Amino acid sequence: MILITGGRGAVATRLLSLVTDAGLAVRVGSAEPAQLTLPEGIPAVRLDLTAPSTFASALAGVRSVFLYASASHLDTFLDEAGRAGVQHIVLLSSAAVLSPDAETSAMAKSHLDAERAVQASPITATILRPGSFAANATGWAWAIKTGKPVRLPYPGAYNDPIHERDIAEAAYTVLTQPRHHGGVYDLTGPETLTFAEQLDQLAKAVGQPITVEQVTPAEWKEAMAEHLPPNFADSILDYWKSTDGKPVPLTDVVQKLTGHPGRTFAEWAADHAAEFAS
Repeated sequence: MILITGGRGAVATRLLSLVTDAGLAVRVGSAEPAQLTLPEGIPAVRLDLTAPSTFASALAGVRSVFLYASASHLDTFLDEAGRAGVQHIVLLSSAAVLSPDAETSAMAKSHLDAERAVQASPITATILRPGSFAANATGWAWAIKTGKPVRLPYPGAYNDPIHERDIAEAAYTVLTQPRHHGGVYDLTGPETLTFAEQLDQLAKAVGQPITVEQVTPAEWKEAMAEHLPPNFADSILDYWKSTDGKPVPLTDVVQKLTGHPGRTFAEWAADHAAEFAS
């Protein structure tokens, strides 16, 4: 039995399709299982990674876990997983842990703590470290839909957008192929693009112009205050500043794990164009 946590997430949803297509036994965990829309016959279970009381029932009979980590109670989760007989955990981490300031970065430290916890556990752990999710672009959707400019402090900052389908396929591979168990895999998209270049590709996919307005880091942080704690906003700004005008390194790990090149941002934009259309 495979347990997929974070059942409403884009990666988890696509991973579930791959697992069910292969006929594997699977259970989906979510803090709000009633809100899940699952294929017929696939059980949902309440699993709130911030509520240890939900761990035991979710893990009963499980042998492999795809884990969106919440470091606050991860040691308790791992102890419960060991008692349940879990043999393998695939942790969805982040390439942020590779940053030189990972120990002090709010964005990276939670992932770093989660990695350390699963690696210290007697359960075999495989770690996936995707870079920038292409889906981060959905944060621009409201502005694009309403014809307003997308406000960015560093429109020339580069990243490595990766399609959620590629992350899901990589997760499926490492879940189901024992030769990958215990590995650490740094995942990127197939190209490094600036935010301005991504917005150009989105404009083509949506079929409407998109305007970019450059703002100061302080203005962006103030605009995001309702959505991001200040320390997380600072970590993001620091990263964008470090890649402003500087292409980021890429890996071919997606191709090695999935057997095909990673999907481009243009492909992601075409897949999600309806989410941005006015």
